[in-house]
Amino acid sequence: MRTAVIGSGSWGTAVAALTCENADAVLWARRDELALAVNERHENPDYLPGCVLPGNLRATADLGEAVDGADVVVMGVPSHGFRAVLAEIADLVPPDVPVVSLSKGVEQETLLRMTEVVAEVLPDHRRDRIGVLTGPNLAREIAQGQPAASVVAMDDEATCEVLQGVFMTSRFRVYTNPDVVGCEVAGALKNVMAIATGMAAGLGYGDNSRAALITRGLAELTRLGVALGGSPLTFLGLAGIGDLVATCTSEQSRNRTVGFQLGQGRTLDEIVSEMRMVAEGVKSTAAVLALAAREGIEMPIAEQVGAVLYEGREPAAMVDALMGREAKPELHGIDGPA
Repeated sequence: MRTAVIGSGSWGTAVAALTCENADAVLWARRDELALAVNERHENPDYLPGCVLPGNLRATADLGEAVDGADVVVMGVPSHGFRAVLAEIADLVPPDVPVVSLSKGVEQETLLRMTEVVAEVLPDHRRDRIGVLTGPNLAREIAQGQPAASVVAMDDEATCEVLQGVFMTSRFRVYTNPDVVGCEVAGALKNVMAIATGMAAGLGYGDNSRAALITRGLAELTRLGVALGGSPLTFLGLAGIGDLVATCTSEQSRNRTVGFQLGQGRTLDEIVSEMRMVAEGVKSTAAVLALAAREGIEMPIAEQVGAVLYEGREPAAMVDALMGREAKPELHGIDGPA
């Protein structure tokens, strides 16, 4: 089994390292010097400094070389560059080779999920072999071998089970799930909620506020996810509440970090200019709000995050707006339009 992982960010690198245990893995990096560091020093100094990578992990800056002969193609490219990179290898990916997305975002211009982008860029590809790997997976902890769990979602059950075997190790437990839509929507939406939780922490609020935001954020995720075709049960699993908790509570979370610094009074431009890695929620919040408007779904937390990110609203005003909303039953609209 030969696996090509496209994208040498922290998560792409961690996944490539995981697959080395069960497959021949090749990691594509944009820059020659980064590929050289992986091959000679067994380290990704830009995105996972200090983490020792497997000696049998091979990296290349040649996209064609990475994909040539691959039995599985794993796309670890952020949502804003996903389509362009995939288009470069479109002629090199046979229609029956599984394509797995690691990206937790929504394409800005089209509002498409990444699996939908794959289907559009590769029109002859088998739809049932396009899927996602998602869950509460902070890359550094995975690369360090800490116990964790994830979900691989794909319509083709047999192929999904094969991929489960490719990704699963003694320290990384992988479950299968047929709900590609739900898993993918949960991964994209949780980043928006992580920014909100980070802002609350930056403002000095404690555990009660964080718990409220996470719980009500889950309700928003579920409402939109079900409207888009996902299963409510998915949002109670690793792809949903699992990923939401990890991203909203960990100081390793880039999206929470953005929110925290906003809450501390810094501007978005200042924060983003200092970040080496992408915080998907900064860009995908606009797409999430557009999806919610299209589906007629109420997402008050996401709306407030968007107002802070794009309209210059002060984070403290977000709290007042949310706390001053009309009183409602707790489960109002949790699994459908509010």
